[in-house]
Amino acid sequence: MITAEATFEEFTSEYDLNLICDKEKALFIDIETTGFTARASSLYLIGCAYFSEGAWRTKQWFSEKYEDERYIIEAFFDFAKNGDYDTFIHFNGNQFDLPYLTQKIEGYELGLSLSDFKGIDLYKRISPLKHLLGLTSLKQKSIEKFLDIERADVFSGGDLIGIYHDYVNNPTEFARNSLLLHNEDDIKGMIRILPMLSYCDLAAGKFRVSKVHADTYKDYNGQTQSEIIMNITLEQPVPKPIASFAHGCYIKAEGSTATVKVPLYNEEMKYFYAGYHDYYYLPEEDTALHKSVATFVDKERRTQATAATCYTRKFSSYLPQWDCVFEPLFRREYKSTDQFFELTDDLKRDRNAFNKYAAHIIQMLASTY
Repeated sequence: MITAEATFEEFTSEYDLNLICDKEKALFIDIETTGFTARASSLYLIGCAYFSEGAWRTKQWFSEKYEDERYIIEAFFDFAKNGDYDTFIHFNGNQFDLPYLTQKIEGYELGLSLSDFKGIDLYKRISPLKHLLGLTSLKQKSIEKFLDIERADVFSGGDLIGIYHDYVNNPTEFARNSLLLHNEDDIKGMIRILPMLSYCDLAAGKFRVSKVHADTYKDYNGQTQSEIIMNITLEQPVPKPIASFAHGCYIKAEGSTATVKVPLYNEEMKYFYAGYHDYYYLPEEDTALHKSVATFVDKERRTQATAATCYTRKFSSYLPQWDCVFEPLFRREYKSTDQFFELTDDLKRDRNAFNKYAAHIIQMLASTY
């Protein structure tokens, strides 16, 4: 077994790790194996990155022969426990690294447990934002490319399987350095992609709507349309500008600010009452009234309301919503899946309501495929 260590004096991250965990108690971890299943492959390298004495450092445990894998597992856990680390940060480790390590631990009956450590899977946090970010792939190297991060390593994990097998039979400095460099770039890369979490903060509503105003524009048919524009100040600046559009809504984020645009509909919509059995429908007025009131209406001018006719109409200004964020809920027709809420004078003055609404729109944009 070989242990390799390095320190990166000028290596920094633009995202404050303390926002999600204790920076000095976190280990970025990554493993290298000769296959996907623990029972049919070998674990040959465990690497970690950590912050200590004002600098980022890496430590790697490398198995020079197949029989060393239990020793690199024990050495890694000794380091993690003796260093008082309580959090493992990884990229898609929930699907591969952690289950693989668990199977190896159980196979060797080492009495170790990953449950002693909290876990943060960067892939799991970033993946729901694929549409919002406009990315076609969420592999770590794809995200690094999105952020213009360059690697020294030129090999893929698959390439290195053969190199490791060759190394066991015929050790060379080139092979060992190539194996260590790939793992080092993986763990360093996780630190460098931390700013991607600022998009997660954006989707989670960690921002402040600083200004709201209505505007008009001409659509493709030359028709005048109305919209609400929300200017947003972000808690954490985004590393790269993004823009996304869906269902007539739009967001653009750059640096510490973002703009969200939502169509504003000035028209008549319907509010449908619950419990239509308790209402009469008045065809001449095209509205429904509760029976306690409608009993005074001539019988020939009223009918029993149905679910589709149990409504009242109102002309006003409306904004769309994809969950029932604000009530009362309005629709154009009973069977319509589109739903709206009225932009009342009280709402126009409620900045907290617009914070809530902007978060709703951004979550919709993130989840639309």
